[in-house]
Formats: sequence, structure tokens, C-alpha cells
Amino acid sequence: MTGYLKGSATAMVTPFTEDGIDLESFGEMIDFQLENGTDALVVLGTTGEPSTMDEDEKDALVRFAVRRTERRAKVIVGVGHNCTSAAAAAAHRAKVLGADGVLAVTPYYNRCTQRGILSYYHEICKEGLPVIAYNVPSRTGVNILPETAEKLAAIDLIAGIKEASGDMLQVLDTARRIRGKCDLYSGEDYLILPTLCAGGSAVISVVGNLVPRAVKELTQAALGHDLDRANALADALFPLVQACHLEVNPIPVKEAMNLMGMRAGIPRPPLTRLEPEHRALLLAAMQSYGIVR
Repeated sequence: MTGYLKGSATAMVTPFTEDGIDLESFGEMIDFQLENGTDALVVLGTTGEPSTMDEDEKDALVRFAVRRTERRAKVIVGVGHNCTSAAAAAAHRAKVLGADGVLAVTPYYNRCTQRGILSYYHEICKEGLPVIAYNVPSRTGVNILPETAEKLAAIDLIAGIKEASGDMLQVLDTARRIRGKCDLYSGEDYLILPTLCAGGSAVISVVGNLVPRAVKELTQAALGHDLDRANALADALFPLVQACHLEVNPIPVKEAMNLMGMRAGIPRPPLTRLEPEHRALLLAAMQSYGIVR
């Protein structure tokens, strides 16, 4: 399946308070993304901390996102799990709630075989929504090998592979194997430009929570083959991306959003607030980029 997503998507944070989810702030974040041209919102991805949420909270967040977005952008829901039936059930709920597609990280912790990965995605696709397979072995302990990606691309509802392995050799091998069968998405802000130049069609971005217009413009420049502009945009963005990875995502980006006045709230345990020395570095990068004083 090709052509499902082209452009920029933002991996949305979930604004938590001591009492639950701050839907008012989440709505403001959605509006900010739409006003700045974001093509898709990824809800309940890694950045949204879904592993700390119960099912009622997840359903409420997805329902709210679908209503607030009003089809002005795609709403893609994270459904990955280390239990195949649970992932399929989450995909079914996403469909009922009106999502446009799902993002399914590989089964984590279990460390299944490549055959297990294929079976996992086959089951999720049975729920009838476009599926983005998400490869982030640093978190899951499982890597979608390029030859497995090629087999996944043959499944009708596999819309793309979100590559966050950090290995450009693997990205290039995956790109050549799936080209014309399903799409390739950048899952790492560091590698937006090279992934798009290798034939990627979209980015699913963390830093897009802060600067969605800049990510959109970088994506457009790369897809439009304006490499001078794309390089200039990527160069300017790089220090901010570095700052957003001073600690594990989404700790820094949440702090950055709070510094911008967006009320992203606090990470849920076991994640903690950004360390003071890292906060100073983050603030300096944001000031240098011009998004805070």
C-alpha cells in the first residue's frame, strides 16, 4: 500500500496532571499542529506515554483527538503491544473510535522471531485500518530486518515502515526493498533529511511538537528536491533535536513545551522531570533557535 501519508506527522505528547489527562491543553496542542500545516497526528505513540495509561484514558484521548481534528489531518493511533491479540484489539478500538490508521510498534520484551513479527502484523491488519509498522529496536529489543520489511510491504494494509533503528545502512536496504510496495517514514528527527532523500515520503517527528512549521517546511523542501533549502533547515534544527534527546523521550520535549507555555504537564512515573543541568542546555538551544527568550 502506497500513498497513505506524505509530509509531516507529529508524535503527540499526552499532557498529564496529577488528576489525569488535561484535554483542554491537548486540544490547544492539536490546534497548534493544524495551524502549522501538520498532515497527521500520532496519538498514543511512544511520545504519548501509552504504557502508563489505562484503556479508558486511551479511548478518551483518541475520541477527543478525532473530534477536535475534524478530518483536517489524519489521526493515527498507537496500538503496539507485546501481546498480538491485545494489539489487534487496540486496532479494533481505534477503528471504532474513528481513527484513520494505526501505528504498531514491534512486540517488545518477548523478543520474537522475524516470523513472529510477520504474524503480529498480519493479525493487526485484519482489523481493517491502514497499519504503519514501527521499528525502534533500542526500545523493543526486536529489529524488523530489511528482508522482513520486504515481506511486510506485500501485506495489503501495511501503509508504511516507520524506521527508527538509527542505522542508515538498514534504512537504505529497507528503502530499496519496499520501494513501490509501501512507504518509508522517518522515525528519527536526526535522520529526516537522509531518510526522505532515500525515498521516504513522510516524517513522524518528536520535535514537531515544538516547531511543526519548521518540520513541515523541511519535509516539503526535501520532497520537492530543494536540497539547499532542506540542508539549511536541517542544520538549523539539529541543535534543537539534540536538546530534545538529552534524556529519554518525551522528558525533554515535555519540558520544552512547558517552557513555551503549552502546558504539557509532567511525565508519568517511572519517567521523571528533566534534570536541572539538562534543562539549562535545553533552554539555551530553544533560545538559540528563537522559540523562547
